[in-house]
Amino acid sequence: MSTHIETGTAASEAAPSWTIAPEAVDSEAAAALWRAYYTEVSDRYYLLHEGHRTAPEELEREVAAETGDDLRPPTGMLFVARYGGEPAGTAGVRLLGELKGASTAELKRVFLREDMRGKGGAGLLLAAAEDAARALGAERVILDTRLDLVEARALYARHGYEESEPLTERMYAECWYAKRLSPATS
Repeated sequence: MSTHIETGTAASEAAPSWTIAPEAVDSEAAAALWRAYYTEVSDRYYLLHEGHRTAPEELEREVAAETGDDLRPPTGMLFVARYGGEPAGTAGVRLLGELKGASTAELKRVFLREDMRGKGGAGLLLAAAEDAARALGAERVILDTRLDLVEARALYARHGYEESEPLTERMYAECWYAKRLSPATS
């Protein structure tokens, strides 16, 4: 299963373009983006609830603990978005199997660096992850997130995800979304 999306202008023009492609979870770019993702969401939580950033030792421990092995083929996939060739974000998908009567995949690590937001990359990452979920045989995609991640929640709503009852059990999960996938078109 391979998905590769390029957008933007021809190489001869000055405007950068997006490239979305599968990548190993342990690649240098994927590892750096995972660290950026975890740092942002962890710091946001601690600043909101305790008035300080994540302790460095906790950050190191948690980044190392989440290997992303569930985002490897044949039951998962991680995509890295590049803007003008520069690593800018990720989206992962993993097949969960049958859940509440539908073959289900879960979105993970949906992230764009803050300086890359608002340029159209998040929707491209979601589309690539949804295409991969379809290729894995999923009929719907689910995810969980936190209430304070308002940008992510708005992104999911814009792309057809609807709030649902809790579908996973995870520390910090405060709201859940689901989207029924339309069949792939040829």
